[in-house]
Amino acid sequence: MLRSLLIATTFLLLTLSSMAQSKLVTGKFEDEKTNRPVDELEVSIVNLATKKKFTVETDEEGVFKFKNIPFGKCELVITDKDYNKKSFPFELTEIHKDNFTFNIEQAFTASLKVSWMFNWGDKEATNAKGKTYIKEHYWSHFTGKILLGLYGLCLLLILFYSILQLSLAIAYVKNKRKKNKPAGPVYDAATTPKVTVQLPMFNELYVADRIIETIAAFDYPADKLQIQVLDDSTDETKDVIAKKVAEVAARGINIQHIHRVDRTGYKAGALDAAMDRVEGEFICIFDADFVPEPDFLQRVMPYFQNDKIGVVQTRWGHINKDYSVLTELQAFGLNGHFAIEQGGRNAAGHYINFNGTGGVWRKKCIEDAGGWEHDTLTEDLDLSYRAQMKGWKFQYLEDVIAPAELPITMSALKSQQHRWMKGGAECFIKMRRRLLTTKGVHFADRVHGLAHLFNSSVFIFILILSLLSLPILHIKDSFSDLNYILQYMALFIVSTVFLMFYYWNAYRDKTANTFTSFFRFVGRFFQFLIVSMGLSLSNSVAVLEGYFGIKSSFVRTPKFNVAKKGEFTGNKYDKKSLSIINIGEGVLMVVFGFTAVNRAIYGDLGMVPFHLMLAIGYGLVFFYTIKEVRESR
Repeated sequence: MLRSLLIATTFLLLTLSSMAQSKLVTGKFEDEKTNRPVDELEVSIVNLATKKKFTVETDEEGVFKFKNIPFGKCELVITDKDYNKKSFPFELTEIHKDNFTFNIEQAFTASLKVSWMFNWGDKEATNAKGKTYIKEHYWSHFTGKILLGLYGLCLLLILFYSILQLSLAIAYVKNKRKKNKPAGPVYDAATTPKVTVQLPMFNELYVADRIIETIAAFDYPADKLQIQVLDDSTDETKDVIAKKVAEVAARGINIQHIHRVDRTGYKAGALDAAMDRVEGEFICIFDADFVPEPDFLQRVMPYFQNDKIGVVQTRWGHINKDYSVLTELQAFGLNGHFAIEQGGRNAAGHYINFNGTGGVWRKKCIEDAGGWEHDTLTEDLDLSYRAQMKGWKFQYLEDVIAPAELPITMSALKSQQHRWMKGGAECFIKMRRRLLTTKGVHFADRVHGLAHLFNSSVFIFILILSLLSLPILHIKDSFSDLNYILQYMALFIVSTVFLMFYYWNAYRDKTANTFTSFFRFVGRFFQFLIVSMGLSLSNSVAVLEGYFGIKSSFVRTPKFNVAKKGEFTGNKYDKKSLSIINIGEGVLMVVFGFTAVNRAIYGDLGMVPFHLMLAIGYGLVFFYTIKEVRESR
C-alpha cells in the first residue's frame, strides 16, 4: 500500500472578533511526493467540547481557511474520503487573541484508500532547499503514463468512430428533409428483365418451406422468373426442400433444387457454383428466414433502368421484433445501420454494402468484380467493395422492406455477431490496401470505406478501455500530478451524445408525442449500449481472429420460425454450451460490479456509471447464457 505523506505547516493567525472565538485559522497542505500543493482536500476543525464541526476545502495553493472558530480544545482533521482519517489536536484560548501564531509543524500520514497496483517502491529525495520528500519510483510513474496514453488513444478512436457516425446521420437527415425529390422509376411488366432468385440454405429445417412458398408467390411475370434453391443441407432438410420444390414446379413455376455434397466456400461457394445455371440478367438473393412481400421485385427492378446500377439493396424488417427485449434491442441496432449507415452513405455518395440478402445484383456486375470469393466470412461485403471500386453504383431503398427473423436466443445472437465481426475484420485486411491505392476513388470514399470496414474494431477499443479503466483508477489515486489528464478525458462524453443523435434519427418507435418518444428512446438507447458492452468480449475475440487470419467454418445463424412467446419449442441447430468466453464474461461482471460499488462507497463517482453499465451488460450476457444452457439440458 503506497502511503502519501502530506506535511501541513499550519500557521494559526488568531484575531478575536469577540471573547469566545477566533477570527481566522489557516494552514497549508503539500504533497511530499510531488512537493506540490494539495487542492480540493477536505479538512475539518472539531470543537471537542461541543462536538461542533467546521469543514472547508483547500484551494489551488493547498491553503485552508477557517473563520470564527470557538475557543476551546479542538482537532484539525483530514476528512477527505480519498484518505484515511488523520487528526492533530490543538487548543484556542484567550491568550491567543493578539496575532498569535500556532507555530508547530506536524507531519500527517494520509494513506490512500486505493493504492497504485504497479508501485515497485518509492524512495527518499532532497529538493533544492534541503527538504526531504518521497519521490515516486520512475518505472511506476512511467507505466502510469503509458497506460494513460493507451486509455486516451482508445477514447480518441471511439470519438473518431462517433464523429463519422454523426456525419452519416447529418447526411441522412439532410437528405430526408429535401423537398421535391424526383419520383422513382415506374415498373412495366412488359419490359422488366428476367430475374433469378437464389435461396442459399444449409440445414434450414424450420423455415425452408416458408421461404420457397414466399418466393413462389412473387407477383412477377412467370416467364421472367427463375428460382434456384441452393441446398447444402446434410440432414432431412434436403428431403423437405426436394418435396416442396416438386410441389412448386408442378404449378408451372421455373424452380430448381441444386444440392451440393461438397460445402466448399459455404454460402459464397454455393452462390458461385450456381452462376453457370443462372438464366436471368439479374440475381435476387434471400436468406431462408426472410419473408418478402409479393411486389418486392416490382418495386426494386425499375431502378436497374440506370445501366450504372450494379446492386439495389432494401431495408431489413423484423418479423419478431416484439418477441423479447433481446429482439427489440437487435431491431434498435439494425435500424441504425439500415437507416443512417446505408441511407447516410448512399445520400452522401459513399460506398455502401450488399447485406447478403434482401437485394438484387446485376449479373454482369458480379462477373466484372471477379465473382463470389470465399476467403472471408462476409462474402457480401467483400464483393460489394470490389464492385464499387470497379465503378459500379449501388442504390439503397429505405422504403422497400424485406422482413426477416431476429435471433431469439443469446447463443444464436452471438453466433451471428461472431460471423459479422470476424468477417468485417477479414475484409479490412483484404481490402485496405486496394481501397487506398485504387485509382479514381475519391478521398472521402477512401476514408469512409476504411472506417466502414474497420467498424467492428470499436468493440476492441471498448474492451481495452474498460480493462484499462481499472488501473486508471489506481493512477488517479496514486499520482496527483497525473490527475489533470483524467479531467480532460471527461470531455469524451460527447461520443455518447453523437451516438444518441445517430440512433435517435434511426429510431422507428416514435409517436406523435415527441417528449414521450424521446424518453422511451433514451431508455432503449442505454439498454442497447449496456448489452453492446456485454458483448464486447466475444465480439473482440471474433475481430482479433479476423485480423490474425484464424480461419473457421461459416456458422450460419439458427432460424426458428417463431414470432411470439409460446411458439418456441426448441431448435436442434441452436447449440448451447459454456465456453471460456462465457466464464470471462462472468469474471468481468464481478470485477466491474465490485469496482462500481467500492468506488461509490468511497465517494469517487466519476467512473461508477461506466463500470455499472459494464457489470450489468456482462451480467445479462452471462446469466442469459447460463439460463439457456440449463434449459437445454
